[in-house]
Amino acid sequence: MLLIQVKVIEGVFTAPQKQEIVERLIDALVEIEGENLRHLTWCVLEEVESGDWAIGGQALMADDVRALARGEAAGSGDPSDGDGNASAGPAGRERG
Repeated sequence: MLLIQVKVIEGVFTAPQKQEIVERLIDALVEIEGENLRHLTWCVLEEVESGDWAIGGQALMADDVRALARGEAAGSGDPSDGDGNASAGPAGRERG
């Protein structure tokens, strides 16, 4: 039995996109190992809550990932966290 584990930030991918991720990963593994292992290959896609994932000590939010996917710098939007304080992000935003 083979197991593929994938973790993504909650709210970044739609249900159809998550299904496509699972299908493509299984297809890739089956291409390497052989079709006979398809029915023995598990894929678990887990969502991590936005902000519970960090890179370089900086929390990564779903909006940051969406910005990166658009080719924009993460945290390039409003740095306010809603209470007038600057919030931290992977692009080096300051904490208030």
